[in-house]
Amino acid sequence: MESATNEASRKRMKPDVGEKQEDHISNGTFMEEITEKEQSEAIIVGSEEMELNISHILEKIERFTQLVSELLESGKSMFKELSNDFEERLIMIHKEQMEKWQEEIKELRLIDASNEEATALLSNARFLLQNPFSES
Repeated sequence: MESATNEASRKRMKPDVGEKQEDHISNGTFMEEITEKEQSEAIIVGSEEMELNISHILEKIERFTQLVSELLESGKSMFKELSNDFEERLIMIHKEQMEKWQEEIKELRLIDASNEEATALLSNARFLLQNPFSES
């Protein structure tokens, strides 16, 4: 009976430190082997997956950089074309305005010459009307 009581109390008692260490060492060695294998496999799988993810990101960076470069080049050429078109149009507007004003100047000179002619005729007519008998 005493041995049954010892066994029962032994089952209820915590294992000794020595027993724990033995279990731990024997289980630990096995667990270490499994853990090392899993870690090396995880590192390899993780590394391959990580490298794949990194390469995808690098491809995205390259495509984005290429897109930005193309947009800059097309923007530059578009602004250059717009600048040339703007300059040509502005020069044409200036030329048209100059021609318009030159035409106005010609018209004003013609009007002035016509007015001078009319003024001269009127002056002669006034003179003749004021002095009708001086010629006869």
